[in-house]
Amino acid sequence: MVTDNPNLISRKAMEAMQNTGGSGELLLSEILQKVNNAKDKPKKIEVLRQYDSEALRMIIKGAFDPNIKWALPEGRPPFMENDVPKGTQHSQLKNESKRLWHFIEGADIKTSKTQKETMFIQMLEGLHKEEADLLLNVKDKKLNKVYKGLTASAVQEAFNWDDNFIKKEQK
Repeated sequence: MVTDNPNLISRKAMEAMQNTGGSGELLLSEILQKVNNAKDKPKKIEVLRQYDSEALRMIIKGAFDPNIKWALPEGRPPFMENDVPKGTQHSQLKNESKRLWHFIEGADIKTSKTQKETMFIQMLEGLHKEEADLLLNVKDKKLNKVYKGLTASAVQEAFNWDDNFIKKEQK
């Protein structure tokens, strides 16, 4: 017979944590899947605004802004997919997004091409496979082909961006 011990987590709470991947926060890939699943453009914009964060905006800007050129070869590099359960991976794209500037042409002139490619592969290997795929699609500017309805005009409207993917000035 099991007694209620105040120092132990309840079975119900443990199951709830298991279903959320532990942290309770959605991965960026899960947020974009919600955008994909939204029925129409206003609903897609609503989802983007609901989950608005600096990391989400960085990822989307990297995918849609034509001024951002990636200093990495196109395509899928050889790397070991991280297929651990969601929420248990070593890193998350929302945290790694702060390091993406290293991979933008002209932003990091001190790191060699080989070092950048190695760093990128290490980043991919630390992410859950869904987020690694997301990042590869951002790099190759293919996000709109993977997530239905995630278009430049939708993200510009959601984040109040102009044609240069910069926040419009308030009048």
